[in-house]
Amino acid sequence: MELAPKATGMSVARLERITEHLERHYVGPGKIAGCQVAVARHGALAYFRSLGHRDRERAAPMTDDALFRIYSMTKPITSVALMALYEEGHFQLNDPVSRFFPAWKDHRVWVSGSGADMVTEAPHRPLSMRDMLCHTGGLTYGSMLAALGAPDSGHPVDQVYAAQGVRRGAGETLTDFMDKLARVPLRYQPGERWMYSLSTDVCGALVERISGQRFDAFLAERIFGPLGMTDTGFQVPPDKIDRFCASYRRGPDKQLHLLDDPRTSDYLKTPTFFSGGGGLVSTTADYLRFCEMLRRGGELDGARILGPRTLQLMHRNHLKEGRDLTQMAIGGFSETANEGVGFGLGFAVTLDSVRNGSLGEGDYYWGGAASTIFWVDPKEDLVVVFMTQLMPSGTFNFRGQLKSLIYSAIMD
Repeated sequence: MELAPKATGMSVARLERITEHLERHYVGPGKIAGCQVAVARHGALAYFRSLGHRDRERAAPMTDDALFRIYSMTKPITSVALMALYEEGHFQLNDPVSRFFPAWKDHRVWVSGSGADMVTEAPHRPLSMRDMLCHTGGLTYGSMLAALGAPDSGHPVDQVYAAQGVRRGAGETLTDFMDKLARVPLRYQPGERWMYSLSTDVCGALVERISGQRFDAFLAERIFGPLGMTDTGFQVPPDKIDRFCASYRRGPDKQLHLLDDPRTSDYLKTPTFFSGGGGLVSTTADYLRFCEMLRRGGELDGARILGPRTLQLMHRNHLKEGRDLTQMAIGGFSETANEGVGFGLGFAVTLDSVRNGSLGEGDYYWGGAASTIFWVDPKEDLVVVFMTQLMPSGTFNFRGQLKSLIYSAIMD
């Protein structure tokens, strides 16, 4: 997509404030090594910049084709993949997950206590396909929270996750993962609350089971290939290592510390576990193509991924009785604030911009653990992608700041 700001109804001068803001407050002071921002409206690119370094230790500048770990920005892609199978009639949203993984019929729900003294009860209804897309099924992130940049809750249910060896990574498979999850108690009754969780990894396993294809192959055939997302996948191939960003963590000393060296990263190896919740590497250009498909109602350049009505259903609020996350969420770890925010089938949704304190009511979005962000605003016909590699993702409010800068540049 070539820059064509005049076609977007946006002020070029005001968009340049993005560059100034990020350079002055983040790149210059060394709070982040580098970043990229893409802003598109009406299908035209209004702004694109690569700032700072891709790899600070090697003094490698950020390049337009840099590869980023997108972590939980994998989730919307996985959700779209599962909904493509929904469109083919393989399941309904209220169908139980146990249709495809029978061991899931035996779930219990935590009531009180821990260990041998844990009290559980039967679920009021089975975990549904909708629950997995919405994070409303009672699953958690178990003992993985600390690695994701949040303190481990130490909840009795999370202790069972650890005891069962629920994990994502080398040596694990989606089948083993689902078998282990069948043996953990649910944190709450299905549909009654919302908790950020391993649910989207379950969606990846469901895609694999329903389609009969390995999950990575399904994504390549049904999404990445048709959309021309040539740099998106679960592994960085040898010929692209020079484009792979270093990843950093902000330490207690407020300095950047190298977290994952691109020359020795696990992303250079072929994984056994294809994480639908957080396993992909991508570029800003590729993810912009995914977002443009969303903006256009499920189609891009002649490639139809979803029907427009399916996509409209996905970015409606599916939380019980139309509530927002302040009424539904357990725990503070996720990629969104709670005020005025609902959740659909793989996306957060801004329900009330006044309560949320930001512009863009009706937009849908998500982010990743390394502070990556995207959103699609149907009302403004706007798409934004922000990439950097800083953990944890809650360190700086990039989304809020970018919204102020970008929406104030819309002139029509």
